[in-house]
Amino acid sequence: MTNERMRGVSESGAPHRVGGFRYSRAGDEWEWSDNVAAMHGYRPGEVVPTTELLLSHKHPDDRQYVSQTLDAIRTSGGPFSSRHRIVDTAGVTRSVVVVGQSDRDDNGEVTGSTGFYIDVTDSLDRTVQESVDEMVDEISSSRAAIEQAKGMLMIVYGISPDRAFDILIWCSQQRNVKLRRLSEQLIERARTDFRLPNGLRSHFDHLLLGSRPLTS
Repeated sequence: MTNERMRGVSESGAPHRVGGFRYSRAGDEWEWSDNVAAMHGYRPGEVVPTTELLLSHKHPDDRQYVSQTLDAIRTSGGPFSSRHRIVDTAGVTRSVVVVGQSDRDDNGEVTGSTGFYIDVTDSLDRTVQESVDEMVDEISSSRAAIEQAKGMLMIVYGISPDRAFDILIWCSQQRNVKLRRLSEQLIERARTDFRLPNGLRSHFDHLLLGSRPLTS
């Protein structure tokens, strides 16, 4: 992979637990950012990722599910999300969430996918944790919107607050949008564009009412 081609999914300055990828249908080609390569145990530029290499790193119990997901990405495109385990070159098992969406040409034809990996393995590097803490302090005045956006990501992807924050930081850097503004945009879009199925809303109603006694 080249730095020029990966510029769109670079994570320069982002936490090492989040990294980008790109898939191109032409030639069935995959590209990893340095962080995604590191999640799999490789140095930057050490390998050229392929579908076969991706599958070889999947946990045996998750391989069939991931294979079906990859097949859907390669053939039909569209947005997708997957939570599964990978085994790196040192034999360490990592839990990851992979989120992506379709890339399209000027005619609207799907040409591939772009997205990101989130390492949700329960471990935090002290240096990374300190940098995250510093950023939280710097944005204390913007905390309300950011906390709401974090909450949405936690529910949708089933991840921890730290990982949700990682995603917001990464997306902020990718889009060159301030973290507060990004959070506000996400909240506004969710309010106007996101509609819960009636069954799910009804289930949440029961959870809500069950958490406090009904009064006459």
